[in-house]
Amino acid sequence: MKIVKKLGIGLLAIIAVLLIVALFVPKDFNYEKSITINKPIDQVWEHTNSLAELDRWSPWNDYDPDMKKEMSGVDGTIGAVSSWESDSANVGKGSQTISKIEKPTLFETELKFYTPYESEAKGYVKLTSQGEKTLVTWGFESEMPYPFNLMKLTMNMDDAMGKDFTNGLTKLKNICEQE
Repeated sequence: MKIVKKLGIGLLAIIAVLLIVALFVPKDFNYEKSITINKPIDQVWEHTNSLAELDRWSPWNDYDPDMKKEMSGVDGTIGAVSSWESDSANVGKGSQTISKIEKPTLFETELKFYTPYESEAKGYVKLTSQGEKTLVTWGFESEMPYPFNLMKLTMNMDDAMGKDFTNGLTKLKNICEQE
């Protein structure tokens, strides 16, 4: 009986320490990936300035080519919404709403994920002119609620997102450079 009591106290102490540590781990997180495209910024902008264009190079289409998609509003303008629904756990259900456009350098969306996990994020595509080339940075910013923010200490975002972001940016590069 004493062993069970000591194990219980030890387990509670570990949980308490983890919860205390989580208080000091930042809740915000972001991830981004970049690629250089051998085309001027105005040409690259044409492939990043609307929800339909983002969908052309979305890596998540590969997971479920038959996902249900719906658009509302005027695409390419603030407030336009793209929604998707898929049985694939890699895709899930969600929507993105255009929230900011700064032609030809920034396209921002508010992302909402309903399944497989409920969360929100700010997605963005940033373009930087490099003469006849363009640096494209694709990323997102979000928050992890307490105590789940503790996972940031062990989570490798590049392992979780790197393949998909690289795939999407490579598709964008191919689309732009084949014009």
